[in-house]
Amino acid sequence: MSGVSGLHHLCLKAAGRAAWEDTVAFYTSTLGFPLVRTWGEGAGSGAMVDLGNCLLEIFADAPQPLPSGAYRHMALRTGDVDGAVERVRRAGCEITMEPADKCLGEDYPVRIAFFRGPAGESVELFQER
Repeated sequence: MSGVSGLHHLCLKAAGRAAWEDTVAFYTSTLGFPLVRTWGEGAGSGAMVDLGNCLLEIFADAPQPLPSGAYRHMALRTGDVDGAVERVRRAGCEITMEPADKCLGEDYPVRIAFFRGPAGESVELFQER
């Protein structure tokens, strides 16, 4: 797809703040990946960990009991979320979240959108601002 340059991040859900802290510690302390940023509090906590060629986004709001395969979506990096959404819409994909500006922490503005892929997968289009 023109304008999409690769995988940006994978999203992993942890069941609550304590599990989130354990998960972040595992990826950063145990495996040695650098922590890029954190945001939020309690069940709204989030973090980005640098896996080398993509990021791992970890949230604290997974349902309990945690379902098998807790990855929620994949995110594709793009410089033009709006243009990419129009391309996937024309391809017949369901847009599950229209383009929106978000802020993941004080200094990390992004523009994102979600769509359902042809195999039913959840895909995020992610543009760093």
